[in-house]
Amino acid sequence: MTTPLRALALIAGVMLAATVSAVAQTPAEGPPPYRPSLADLMSTTVQPRHVKLAFAGREKNWVFAAYELKQLSDAFDRLSLQWPQWRQQRIVELVETIVRDPLFELDIAIKNKDEAKFAEYYGHLTDACNACHQAALQTPVVIQDPKESMFPDQDFRPKP
Repeated sequence: MTTPLRALALIAGVMLAATVSAVAQTPAEGPPPYRPSLADLMSTTVQPRHVKLAFAGREKNWVFAAYELKQLSDAFDRLSLQWPQWRQQRIVELVETIVRDPLFELDIAIKNKDEAKFAEYYGHLTDACNACHQAALQTPVVIQDPKESMFPDQDFRPKP
């Protein structure tokens, strides 16, 4: 093979290698980014906070109760942003008109370290959750005051 042909073959080889490398580095179209369903968000961010809040209040761990109440409120805010509307329901309106008052009541009970009011207002929150499910036509989803902790690795008692 003559020198010009070798040079041409070398150039062609380099160009082919560069093309193969570029194709290999181009990301293939994959699935769309994961968007949790409203039910996913309720089960993973709202429901556990509701449960933890109950146990914190029962143990009179007011610092932890305040923390969980804030986390619960923030979880409702995040899911309202992720799912502003679900079917015919505006989620932010449901949260603001049904859930916000019980959250506010619980904040007062926690700040006052009032065990009786906490229990009463926690009941209001649970009732609000169920009212929201009714309004969204999710009648099979019924929330109750938790009987047992689903967090066996967490101690809800206040720390000295």
